[in-house]
Amino acid sequence: MFEWEGRVDSEDGNEGLRWHQKVNEIEAGDETALASSVTLVGFESDLGVAFNKGRVGAAAGPNAIRHALANLPWHWPSSSLADLGNITAQDNVAQAQTQYADAISYALKQNDGLVIGMGGGHEIAWGSYQGLFKAKSPNVRIGIINFDAHFDLRKPSPNSSSGTPFRQVYEHCQLHDTPFHYTCLGVSKAANTPALFNFANASNTRYLTDVALNDESLCMQRIDDLLSPMLKDIDALYVTICLDAFQAAQAPGVSAPSALGISPTLVINTLHFLAQQQSTYGYQWRLCDVAEMNPNYDIDSRTAKLAARLIFEAVDAISSHT
Repeated sequence: MFEWEGRVDSEDGNEGLRWHQKVNEIEAGDETALASSVTLVGFESDLGVAFNKGRVGAAAGPNAIRHALANLPWHWPSSSLADLGNITAQDNVAQAQTQYADAISYALKQNDGLVIGMGGGHEIAWGSYQGLFKAKSPNVRIGIINFDAHFDLRKPSPNSSSGTPFRQVYEHCQLHDTPFHYTCLGVSKAANTPALFNFANASNTRYLTDVALNDESLCMQRIDDLLSPMLKDIDALYVTICLDAFQAAQAPGVSAPSALGISPTLVINTLHFLAQQQSTYGYQWRLCDVAEMNPNYDIDSRTAKLAARLIFEAVDAISSHT
């Protein structure tokens, strides 16, 4: 297990607590998980990144994010925090995704709080989706929002990878005769081939490009207009954040750095919007993950700190709006 440690402000009592002081390290099957408002699950894998011809190193991502989370202040006194540890991919991506999916499903079934995955390559997304599908009834309508420069709709050929998870979700939806509700925010035209755009259009993938989302005066209205038709048609929401969605100066520690990227503030505002819209549309948002954290290329822990801040904001959004 990761050794959580950090600053202690004992003079402030319970109002001075930080994440490392709140966390309970548990194993799947431990009944203490029942009390957890927030549950962390790590996915130590960069095999999918290697298959996708990206820069390896993301397997060390979950613990780098934990280091950045440890000293953050804990603002939710009535909430608790559990850490289920890491699922490690040795040499088989699919096997690790299944093990990770089981951990996600277990955490979702044990409580009504937010479950947060930490990667690792974006192959985490196929595991996250499977975990959510297993935890819900077969008829649940799942919506996915992906902040990413890439569609990740590649066809496995032959291996699945960090570039294939949402193609796998699409094929799963086809197999189970369920709607494919997938939105990608921050797509770079310079990072996706015409074949990927054609498949996105053929599969009714919703998306906005990084250029469209860099217009601050219009971006939130564009997001509202794009997402609202999907949000009213789903029962459960899964949000995944690929750190390559951000400009390389803000997130250098990723598998594939972005030249343009989108704003962290935009993502934070959208997270709060999604938490707030639960009461309007009736869906539940209980699963989120952060992918492509690669400490090998990070500078001053910028990327890890950004990942930690996004997790912090997801918890704050859910705590504030539910």
